[in-house]
Amino acid sequence: MDTVSTTAITLKPRTFAKICQLVLERWGISLNSGKETLVRSRIAKRMRMLELRDVEDYLVYVLEDRTGVELQRLVDAISTNTTSFYREPDHFNFIRGVVDQWARDGARLLRIWSTAASTGEEPYTLAIELSETLESRPVEVRILATDINTEVLKTAQRGVYPGQTVQPVPKELRTRYFTRQGPEDDCVYTVNERLKKMILYRQFNLSRSPYPIKPDLDLIMCRNVMIYFGS
Repeated sequence: MDTVSTTAITLKPRTFAKICQLVLERWGISLNSGKETLVRSRIAKRMRMLELRDVEDYLVYVLEDRTGVELQRLVDAISTNTTSFYREPDHFNFIRGVVDQWARDGARLLRIWSTAASTGEEPYTLAIELSETLESRPVEVRILATDINTEVLKTAQRGVYPGQTVQPVPKELRTRYFTRQGPEDDCVYTVNERLKKMILYRQFNLSRSPYPIKPDLDLIMCRNVMIYFGS
């Protein structure tokens, strides 16, 4: 069967409305008007793989899949996962100061939740900064990192990033917490096991409560998340 290009896919207003309603009901994500092009381009790959030409047919396929796998793939496709190491560095400078004071005050266990971990840059940055702040002090750090998107969580768990992605990490810290493979101008960096052991990755939908999480959290990172939920 001939493959169909993204531009050949027509997303009718009625079908877009159905997708918006489905995503809102199942995942709590609000897709505003104007997102038609984004939705159409994001689901085009799945439609090509399934050899479907009509978005309405794809929507029927999603709804008839009793395993829920295709519904997850739909939300994986349309969810946005913009992130980077040391994104908004002032936040991490503030956290270092707070954590240092907690350690001085006698804290021995810190529990932190990165609510929208995406591909892992935020929780790994947290792990680096806390390791640097606490150094040899006897403070255990546990970071729970969640995201609605199962595909980005797989990337986070692997902890392997192109050299360009790791550039925001200061060179000294890159040497300390990553293993480089390949020449500097064409390499990948793998997060070391020390950081990986600090983080537990789980798929989680923030719009569903009650949360199966113990209440005694010391810090919750919830950055660039609420924009996806309606009022």
